[in-house]
Amino acid sequence: MSDSSQPTILERFPAGGPRGSWPADEYAVGQQAQGTPARVVMDLQSDSFLVITDQPTRR
Repeated sequence: MSDSSQPTILERFPAGGPRGSWPADEYAVGQQAQGTPARVVMDLQSDSFLVITDQPTRR
């Protein structure tokens, strides 16, 4: 079975944050606590961390 759905970007965070600060991870944990299966990936092209979900979202 082929799944052609694309992940949804929930939020973007610059990669150059302060040392020891993980805002993308913290945001993803918050989304997970609300029931959204979120994860963090690195977008090398934009040098940013993306919090994404494979679950359809309502916006």
